[in-house]
Amino acid sequence: MQIVSIHRVDRPGSQRYRGCYPHALSFQQRGLLAFVAGLFVCFGSNAASMADELANEVKYREQLLPLLRTYCYDCHGAEDGEGGVSLEADDTAAKLVQGRDHWMRALAQVRLGTMPPADSEVMDPASRTRMIELIDELANAIDCVQNPNAGKVTLRRLNRAEYRNTIRDLVGVDYAPADDFPGDDVGYGFDNIGDVLSLPPLLMEKYLDAAETIMGEAIYTPPPPELFELERSPATLIGADKFNVRSHLVMSSNGTVTLQFDAPFSGTYTLVLSLSGDQGGDEPVRVEVTDGRRAIPVEVKESEPTDKTVAFRLGKGTRQIDISFLNDYYVKDKIDRNLHVHHVKVSGVEQRSQFVSSPDLPVTHRVLLFETPGNDDEFVDAAKAVLGRFASRAYRRPIGKSELGRLVDLASQVHENGGSFEESMQVAMQAVLVSPYFLFRVERPRKPGPDGVMPLINQYELATRISYFLWSSMPDDELLRMAHRGQLRDRRMLLEKVGRMIKSPKASRFVDNFASQWLQLRNLEIVQPDTRIYRGFDDEVREAMRVETLMFFSEVMRNNLPVTELLSANFTYMNETLAKFYGINDVRGNEFRKVSLTGTPRGGLLTHASVLTVTSNPTRTSPVKRGKWILDNLLNTPPPPAPPNIPELEKGKLVGSLRERMEQHRSNPACAACHNMMDPLGFALENFDAVGRWRTRDGRDEIDASGSMPDGTSFDGINGLRDLLTSQRSEQFVRCLAEKMLIYALGRGTEYYDKCAMDKITADVRAHDYKFAYLIAAIIQSDPFQKQGYREP
Repeated sequence: MQIVSIHRVDRPGSQRYRGCYPHALSFQQRGLLAFVAGLFVCFGSNAASMADELANEVKYREQLLPLLRTYCYDCHGAEDGEGGVSLEADDTAAKLVQGRDHWMRALAQVRLGTMPPADSEVMDPASRTRMIELIDELANAIDCVQNPNAGKVTLRRLNRAEYRNTIRDLVGVDYAPADDFPGDDVGYGFDNIGDVLSLPPLLMEKYLDAAETIMGEAIYTPPPPELFELERSPATLIGADKFNVRSHLVMSSNGTVTLQFDAPFSGTYTLVLSLSGDQGGDEPVRVEVTDGRRAIPVEVKESEPTDKTVAFRLGKGTRQIDISFLNDYYVKDKIDRNLHVHHVKVSGVEQRSQFVSSPDLPVTHRVLLFETPGNDDEFVDAAKAVLGRFASRAYRRPIGKSELGRLVDLASQVHENGGSFEESMQVAMQAVLVSPYFLFRVERPRKPGPDGVMPLINQYELATRISYFLWSSMPDDELLRMAHRGQLRDRRMLLEKVGRMIKSPKASRFVDNFASQWLQLRNLEIVQPDTRIYRGFDDEVREAMRVETLMFFSEVMRNNLPVTELLSANFTYMNETLAKFYGINDVRGNEFRKVSLTGTPRGGLLTHASVLTVTSNPTRTSPVKRGKWILDNLLNTPPPPAPPNIPELEKGKLVGSLRERMEQHRSNPACAACHNMMDPLGFALENFDAVGRWRTRDGRDEIDASGSMPDGTSFDGINGLRDLLTSQRSEQFVRCLAEKMLIYALGRGTEYYDKCAMDKITADVRAHDYKFAYLIAAIIQSDPFQKQGYREP
């Protein structure tokens, strides 16, 4: 059925205009569509979806199409679209959805104010706002009621920071992998994105080495038994002088000689005597060897030197062993029974218990091996208890019976081969640390139910998502208990737990990992301002800049302040070094403390030297970098890449002040499209030099920090820019922060179907005065965080 026909008319002043009559849909047609839509609603969910599609078609025809014809089709017609972009070809709401990619690029240009171009029809602010809303709504049209896709997260390996934190919380050992492990790739601005966290063979080798090192430090095992060896000639035996000593000792009558030595440890000592005998009579030569407590009889039947071995359990210290000839027999000129001692050797092996017990054991040892067997019969039960708890915490879920059985079998093999209980646990725990269930955040694959609804992830998986979101580490025992009791979806209990988590010292990891990457503070380590121009900047100041921003972010988070305070707060954190660098008095000492900024031009993130330094060049400020940083990180409207073959500002033949040179640069139409949006934002920060210090002049030039956006909005300096962002653009900033945080929390980039979740998150935060904890809670309670969706082609 053809619902509406579009007529081509010519409008005065337009070279080519594909227009329509003001009311393309008649009153009767609109009423019919409304009636049909109402009928569809009555037929249930599928019909409701069809009704939505019809409503979108009406919205496209009646509201968006007139705007497109007025402002877009002159350049982006069906056949000759500039830049290869033909918007007119998508002549229905359904085609708008199918061409989402280029519509999103068009939307970005409209948001930036770079489209329509300056030489086209002037778009008033109300029309621009309405076009943005309509394109966003129609191109991203999804049913937020009927099972929106929650998105699929790629099986995600722990990154280096998460690995280190998890090892510390699980084992109690601070193992720093930074120097050994390959660096983590970055996606969507963060290094915890599943799609880019690969597992190269080299890294697997590093994991094996790390597991051995970590468990060797965590669990004490005694060193290998000490060995002792001593060789003596028979002549050195005490009492040997009473007998005939030639090349060897000849005991021609009953008597005793004594071996004396210092035993270095308690253990088993083996005495090897090389003996022979002159036989005679009806019995062989008989000898007795004793340590004073136990006597061992030895018969010597051989007439040639033969080794006789006896063993004693001796304590540490000076010890003596008596060697006695017992049955001398002599008949003159006929029989002479004698004992010959040719050589004496003693060796010892330190005797140690297989079960270590000492009050001096490391804390990690006592915590991990909370149960030890008293004897071999108790080994398996103790191993099950120890390994069951360790592996359950490492895998972030209860360990299965068969999984535990394999670990206990491994430990038993080590024990059967002579290993101690501690050594057996070391090996089994090393196996846990190289298991995929530890190295990866594994979630059970799920399929939609009969109604198409994607099921929720289980409570243990949810606990893992929460803990790695806020702590970059494994769940603590409280989170695991809440998961076991099914309490993590109780809003009241969740909010209470989130409140405790963001006040925990572990929350500093969220600050270090999320805030540092969101604000690009990690680049502060590599920027090199020219210290001949910017005197006073050094590594101490560099570090103070970083600490200031992270402590400021932490203050807003831990005290549950509105997230808009990140832009407008009139306080910060400083020590004496940073305060002097800023030119602020009355701050003494190396300790950072909260400092009021009342009466100064500073306030909020935009005036932090860390941000201002990473968005500057070594020898001058960069309004382009600063403007782009604001668009990227505060407004989530990144400009497109610069066109090819456009010279950099320094390389072009430009003269005058920085502002004048930028204006010359923008005279190139290819540059103006993006710079008209970036430059005004960057120039608002020109009163801050390339290392973030306040100034009123740039060399001989007076600073002009005024700016005007393509939509006509004007402002002057940092105060004007801050007012713009916290009033007219505050909702955009909150949505930007929410989306950046959702990307970090999920470990994947956001897609068009996340719009439903983003709308709900933003609305929930708005309803709670933009408080930080409610932003975190809203993300945790969102469908993408709570469910496992699917990856769309």
